Amino acid sequence: MIVLSDYLVFLMVNYHDIILVSVLALGVAFFLSRGTTGEKSGIPGRLGIPYLGETLSFLLATNSYKGCYDFVRLRRSWYGKWFKTRIFGKIHVFVPSVEGAKTIFTNDFVLFNKGYVKSMADAVGKKSLLCIPKEGHKRIRRLLSDPFSMNSLSKFVQKFDNMLSARLEKLERDGQSFAVLDFNMKMTFDAMCGMLMSVTDAYLLGQIERDCTAVSDAMLSFPVMIPGTRYYKGIKARNRLMETFKEMIASRRTGKGNPEDFLQSMLQRDQYPDNEKLSDEEIMDNLLTLIIAGQTTTAAAMMWCVKFLDDHQEVQDRLREEQLSILRNKPNGALLTLEDLNNMPYALKVVKETLRMSNVLLWFPRVALDNCTIEGFQIKKGWHVNVDATCIHYDPELYKDPMLFNPSRFDEMQKPYSYIPFGSGPRTCLGINMAKLTMLVFLHRLTSGYKWTVDDPDPHLERKAHIPRLRSGCPITLTTLKNELI
Repeated sequence: MIVLSDYLVFLMVNYHDIILVSVLALGVAFFLSRGTTGEKSGIPGRLGIPYLGETLSFLLATNSYKGCYDFVRLRRSWYGKWFKTRIFGKIHVFVPSVEGAKTIFTNDFVLFNKGYVKSMADAVGKKSLLCIPKEGHKRIRRLLSDPFSMNSLSKFVQKFDNMLSARLEKLERDGQSFAVLDFNMKMTFDAMCGMLMSVTDAYLLGQIERDCTAVSDAMLSFPVMIPGTRYYKGIKARNRLMETFKEMIASRRTGKGNPEDFLQSMLQRDQYPDNEKLSDEEIMDNLLTLIIAGQTTTAAAMMWCVKFLDDHQEVQDRLREEQLSILRNKPNGALLTLEDLNNMPYALKVVKETLRMSNVLLWFPRVALDNCTIEGFQIKKGWHVNVDATCIHYDPELYKDPMLFNPSRFDEMQKPYSYIPFGSGPRTCLGINMAKLTMLVFLHRLTSGYKWTVDDPDPHLERKAHIPRLRSGCPITLTTLKNELI
């Protein structure tokens, strides 16, 4: 019976929307009659039938142009800020407050651990920093930190700036419209592969990128291996990537090429004690994790930034004025430095406001390691608790006019745990500084060198994406600034 249901879900999500709606209607009709199941924990919501729960409704939202967060938004309108549901066989509680966020983030590894849905965990691998339990997390995080040191980031900034400048100039010369999302996905992917593995071959980059895209697409899918489904394609792509990484590692160990990159720095530790090195499996799972995490979220945030700036010309003008003042004080053709990026106070506020409003990480999942209480609500061992960053960032009690793009709101200090685009605590995003610096470089080159027009204002979101992205990709056409440096 479960196998049949799974197969119907896969047909529904991947092939026919009509089948999706039909199966959903049957499922909803079945468990709506079972009543609300929030009495024991005090948290309202519906758990539905065992295992399936509201998975179909969640997949329906993911498959829509409103995005998967519409599932959360709708239930919050029914039950209030706190609610629980059952997705992929697990009970999930959505935690909407700074107090709840503080309780969870400050008790990582004590009361809570990371808790991704099965499809996401399968995609990145059990040795990924995203999934590894407490025992190995601290060691792996420490050893992965080298690419994100200030010395490494200083080199990364100049390489990224050089690559970005050349590609923007070519796009402007061609005079053709291009999707900001696609452009930045390619930019960030190439930059990450260069930094991590020194991969520059176009064919190999294309192969890795296609497989990484398939893995990313599988992150919110029904985890059953049925040919043709997103999960099946993603796991097959993951297997190919692991083989590619194995070949790279074997080649490096035979002495064929010793570039200064992350992979080489890990292999140089082969003779170190176990607590000072990563196993091959750990290296490969985290190469995949760093590529996907570094590419998808940052590229989406830069896309939203262009959209927000286009909608708010006064913000764009003020940002451009700041960036032109930096450009005037540099030699012609000079690349950006960390010192330059640290001298962009308004651009940093634009970055922060973009991350607050875009919520490229909608919520932060954890699993309760024992029975506990959050703000008076009883949480049972094994329940998933999701710190709802989107709800917190849109809370009018924390942010005046929260749906207004206003970088100047960051002139003031924010309440602790009210601004969490990178999470908080011991699991704070490892790439927090790289993401901010990448966005600053992009904003500098875009606003100091060009003006643009958005060629498709379609507000709908991309379907089946685990992060919010415009389905249009935000296509724009560039024009060079004239006489602005005089």
